[in-house]
Amino acid sequence: MILKRLKIDTWIGDPTNCYIIIDEKSKEIMVIDPAGDVEKIKKTIDILKGKLKYIYLTHCHGDHITGVKELKEKCGGKILIHRFDADGLNDKSVNLSLYIDIPEIELEADSRIDDGDIIHLGDLEFKVIHTPGHTKGGSSLYCEKEKCLFSGDTMFRGTWGRTDLPTSSMKDIMNSITNKIMKLPDDTIVYPGHGKSTMIREERPIYLELKPRLL
Repeated sequence: MILKRLKIDTWIGDPTNCYIIIDEKSKEIMVIDPAGDVEKIKKTIDILKGKLKYIYLTHCHGDHITGVKELKEKCGGKILIHRFDADGLNDKSVNLSLYIDIPEIELEADSRIDDGDIIHLGDLEFKVIHTPGHTKGGSSLYCEKEKCLFSGDTMFRGTWGRTDLPTSSMKDIMNSITNKIMKLPDDTIVYPGHGKSTMIREERPIYLELKPRLL
């Protein structure tokens, strides 16, 4: 697996992490959360000489989906999102386009995914983990073979996602982290929707021992 992280500047001021994954054998590519700057994403896909198979959305917020339509038009690929966030792609009050100075977003998912679904990218397998809390349909992608998790805005390095937004819930996000994400192996690398990566072992004390992150 080759993994590229692109930092996409958005209206919230904090760059969104867009991840580009390629299976080296099949050359199949998945893009996670294309927040914008589609030319940069397309250039990376062209450099990798792969074919875009999936556009995976960890949730429906505008700072993660603004580039989806243009990317699909230019590179193809199927849009995947958890079924509980699929309607939010066309709901300006949920995807937050109502509250910010960007054009109204209108998207349709090609497939609505569920907890436990397996997404294949060549020889790679990614398991969908439904991790509600930041949104009701937030999801994370786990690749056991590569020991990595793409957590969207559910969990960041040293903290968790906002729960003061439409369909969000503090109870749900804590449950998602403690009872789902923290069950993964210690050496799992976590790639969040914003900021730096981390590891399960580094975050475990925060949620299971109520201790602050040291570094």
